[in-house]
Amino acid sequence: MSKPIKKQFETEVSQILKLVIHSLYSNQEIFLRELISNASDACDRLRFLALENEKLYEGDKELQINICFDESKKTITIRDNGIGMSEDEVVENIGTIAKSGTKQFLEALSGDNKKDAHLIGQFGVGFYSAFIVADKVTLTTRKAGDKKENGVVWVSDGATGYTITTTKLDKHGTEITIHLKDESKDFASQWRIQEIIKKYSDHITFPIKMQVEKPGEKEGESTIEDETINNTKALWAIAKKDIKDEEYKEFYKHLSRDFAEPLDWIHNKVEGKFEWTSLFYIPSKAPFDMWDRDHMHGIKLFVKRVFIMDDAKQILPRYLRFVKGLVDSDDLPLNVSREILQSNKIIDAISKASVKKILGWLDSIAKKDKKQYQTIWQEFGAVLKEGAVEDFANQEQIMGLYRFASTIDNKAEQNTSLDDYISKIDKKQDKIYYITADSFNTAKNSPHLEMMRTKNIPVLLMFDKVDEWMMSYLQEYKGKKLINVAKGELDLYNSKDKKDDKKDNKTDDKKTNLPILDKFKKALGDKVEGVIESKRLTSSPACLSFKTEQMALHMQQMMKQAGHAVPEQKPTLELNMEHNIIKRLIQEKDENKIKEWALLLLDQSVLSEGGQLEDPTGFVKRLNKMLVS
Repeated sequence: MSKPIKKQFETEVSQILKLVIHSLYSNQEIFLRELISNASDACDRLRFLALENEKLYEGDKELQINICFDESKKTITIRDNGIGMSEDEVVENIGTIAKSGTKQFLEALSGDNKKDAHLIGQFGVGFYSAFIVADKVTLTTRKAGDKKENGVVWVSDGATGYTITTTKLDKHGTEITIHLKDESKDFASQWRIQEIIKKYSDHITFPIKMQVEKPGEKEGESTIEDETINNTKALWAIAKKDIKDEEYKEFYKHLSRDFAEPLDWIHNKVEGKFEWTSLFYIPSKAPFDMWDRDHMHGIKLFVKRVFIMDDAKQILPRYLRFVKGLVDSDDLPLNVSREILQSNKIIDAISKASVKKILGWLDSIAKKDKKQYQTIWQEFGAVLKEGAVEDFANQEQIMGLYRFASTIDNKAEQNTSLDDYISKIDKKQDKIYYITADSFNTAKNSPHLEMMRTKNIPVLLMFDKVDEWMMSYLQEYKGKKLINVAKGELDLYNSKDKKDDKKDNKTDDKKTNLPILDKFKKALGDKVEGVIESKRLTSSPACLSFKTEQMALHMQQMMKQAGHAVPEQKPTLELNMEHNIIKRLIQEKDENKIKEWALLLLDQSVLSEGGQLEDPTGFVKRLNKMLVS
């Protein structure tokens, strides 16, 4: 054995250790669930790698998890003969947190024990849960296939750092010995360990064995036997009618490493040309890193109950990345690789059917339990919105799942579907009107809605970051065109009514009005595309509009802030000829005063769009000047 090397935890590890101990202390028993899940993963990985290299088993093919305890020494030991770890992997996986998203994880912490516990589960720091009950943890491991001299011993008290030593180990796998704190010594008992395993880990597909004391034939006598504590049968392979809700929930926690229960699940067995079983879950909370490009999809792939890979991206499209679960195929080869999955007719069939199943499942929840669906939409709606763009084959069905705020109730909650909107409008209305903005209040108070309110036409209010991008790809829904009320020429009428509309808007003083438009354009120069008479406004003096193909102002600014190059897109300034300010300016002879008003109204229109001014100081000075003139 080499001389122990003392190392310090990374700052993030120390923070997370404190958090784990503090936030999960009220539910101490989960430490055993987490360590057993880790051991099960290690066995899964060895079984998969051994498909191509059977020597990795080193003559020990019976993969299992062993647990023993010593009441007098206050210790519990969990051992697996899975893949094991090299010294570098121990340092990377235990001494540091190498996962992407560490920073976002720490920033997401709120100080609320329940919320933080949920995040801890998402982050997957199950090993550290040992320190909830331990004042010292000893980890001994050797990677399968490595030399016996490459064993590693890692020891830590969870506070001052850790020591790491190389040693000779005859067996591959990992052994973790937990030295229990005095207040947690009750865990070192046969009945307590059996109770926890039955409660949390009965579904683990590898045998969990423990030396159990059995009463002998004579009174006072007993024998010690090796007993398998868990069921060992894959939960998804059991008939649905034989699985309790609690078993589904606990399996989800094992599968996803989430401490919270799922909102819902769907268990399906397909028989026919291809056969597979799927078990999908909807989490109760969105993961903190859901928008991270490296975020895992969460679907595990099994072949004939043998684990093949995590994060099988080919099973579900990215817009369904919030769904967790697994697929177990009877037809794929055991040595299937990610490359083979790219163009595999079996995977294509599984993917197509799974997407249909999940979309139908979401639709049924939306119809039978609006409250539950509202929770799903609140957590995952912004991701689901990517679907109508990415999945053209299912576009209309996906759009039917969308929910938005609207002027129908003027509430920030996104609870109006496109079908709800259609049911509320005049049958002659052949368009669905919407507006995008950077917030609910900006959308609700937009001057672009003034004419819509006058004519009592509902408008969908969209303010998620993804909305402007999404709507640029969507043209219609169930035969009704989707129209942004802030872009292009506002068309409120069917062709039958357009003549009446033009007649109503015809003014006798049109020639008088035209010069003010020219004067504003001259004053604003290349700041705007043009200046026109508005058909949108009834109470505001001015607003901005863009061409149909252009980005909204808030999207342009968001893209620039993110460091993206945005092509120049000049807005059009629209003037309300019936507003007193504009009427007064029509009579104004002072060109400088008209220019000041033109600049002021342009900046005012930018602010009403939720935009940022290029020269806020100039705007304030100009406004103050107007107030005293």
